[in-house]
Amino acid sequence: MAGPSHYIMPLPAFDKPVKILIVASPYYKDISDNQIAGAKAEIEKAGATWEIVDVPGALEIPTAIGIAERMSNFDGYVALGCVIRGETTHYDTVCNDSSRAIQLLGLQGVCIGNGILTVETRAQAEVRADPAEMNKGGGAAAAALHLIALARKWGKADKTVGFTREILMAGDTDSKTTT
Repeated sequence: MAGPSHYIMPLPAFDKPVKILIVASPYYKDISDNQIAGAKAEIEKAGATWEIVDVPGALEIPTAIGIAERMSNFDGYVALGCVIRGETTHYDTVCNDSSRAIQLLGLQGVCIGNGILTVETRAQAEVRADPAEMNKGGGAAAAALHLIALARKWGKADKTVGFTREILMAGDTDSKTTT
């Protein structure tokens, strides 16, 4: 099927701005350009904004996302790259490690759409990257948008997770409990 019309879920609606970072590895520039075009179109269709950063390869994508998550204010991320099987086991390492790192970030609550293509041939990558064909860049952007919508649905602005910088003094709790 062509383009994003084959997506099962409609894009979520947002009442507050959404800012997404596209992290792309332009190792195969033409494939990367198509993935990015698909992702940008999907993000814009949802009324969100995007920024883009390039990294050398698929292994650097999760590291860049981790850095951005700690040091910036993005709501979500789109990971775009392409790994084509070669003659060595490097393909397996890159595919497995980049996917595992993205999954670990996701399990920590980072909203990531994984659009790193792992294919046997360049022809497979071209079809998957093309916005008029399988549009995996657009699919990754849609996945990130859906995760952001879930995080906003279940999150509360006043809810803290983990440690807080606030120090409560005994006897001065302002109705907060201390131990």
